[in-house]
Amino acid sequence: MWQAWTTGILGLWLIVAAFLKLGPTGVLWDNLIVGIIVAIAGFLMIKVKSWQGWTAGILGLWLIVAAFIPSLRLYSPNLWNDLIVGILVAIAGFAALGGNK
Repeated sequence: MWQAWTTGILGLWLIVAAFLKLGPTGVLWDNLIVGIIVAIAGFLMIKVKSWQGWTAGILGLWLIVAAFIPSLRLYSPNLWNDLIVGILVAIAGFAALGGNK
């Protein structure tokens, strides 16, 4: 259950972070799209955890990779935001696949 709430809240944070001007326009769209999908998957994960957990986990890994895309590395706040949120989303998403614990 904690995985669903954590993932949903982190998705909402990504939506907010998209508008904090942490980097170029590409960062805005990346955080906004990933944030919307992660938030939906997270809050739907409260009942069913299969595809939502995989979706959140994979998008968490994407955020980690996106943090190191050369054109985005120049913006330190974006790098750290995507890296930390990506790690937390990946952990919560993949942990949700482990069952009800």
